[in-house]
Amino acid sequence: MTATPFERPREFAGKTHFTKAEAAEWERTWLKRLIDDEDEIDRMGADLNEIYLDDRKVLADLRTSLILDPANGRLPSLVKAAEARRAARTKPNYDDPEARPLGERCILGLDGGLPVTAPIVPNQYAGNFYQIVQTPHHVLIFTEQIHDARIIRIGGTHIPSAIQRWLGDSVGYWEGDTLVVDTTNVHEKAAFRGATPRIHVIERLTRTGPTTITYRATVDDPDTWASAWTLEFPFQATALRPFEYACHEGNRAVEGVLRGARAEEKAGRK
Repeated sequence: MTATPFERPREFAGKTHFTKAEAAEWERTWLKRLIDDEDEIDRMGADLNEIYLDDRKVLADLRTSLILDPANGRLPSLVKAAEARRAARTKPNYDDPEARPLGERCILGLDGGLPVTAPIVPNQYAGNFYQIVQTPHHVLIFTEQIHDARIIRIGGTHIPSAIQRWLGDSVGYWEGDTLVVDTTNVHEKAAFRGATPRIHVIERLTRTGPTTITYRATVDDPDTWASAWTLEFPFQATALRPFEYACHEGNRAVEGVLRGARAEEKAGRK
């Protein structure tokens, strides 16, 4: 987890690194900013506090964004097709269980981000624990949230483009001691920030210390962004262990919402 923002805040435009004083202030106020960005109904949630959300620190190099390229530290502009998709997107009908977000249904990731789908981006809420398992023919990246596991084949070719997988099709190869992972065929419902199935991600994982792996990903989708973009951050080893991610056990609210919607349908109301 990190307090370093995914995109460079506009108040730091043109500034690639925090000063130490700016970093300390950013760390002190990150939780308030996170809560202020939520809808009013979500700001009432009791779990959005310092008990549920641990303290966050900015990256050791004091960068102002995880994005390295473009140089402004922000995502490239959307192409017209992506703008049209976003404008046409309607709010999900939460009375329809099939229309509820994947994260809320505990199918994949969380609404705040997809922790193991390429590109990996630290989730701002929780669940950024990973286990990496390596065999001669595969590398598996397992995430605590929501117990998703991406299996990377070492060598070989991609499956046909018509076949989409929730986590995409990942093929890895080695450049020295760097694992390079080429991912395509990401399911359209799981692609990063509304990208299309044409999203293509190249990830590079390099051990840069006894307890550190540097993760870098370059993302390209000509149907979404005007140019490719790159982010980078470190994985830090920990002695802590991932926990089973229990999501809807004992959640009577979802049952009540859906039961109420069915009752309204029977009564002829929408």
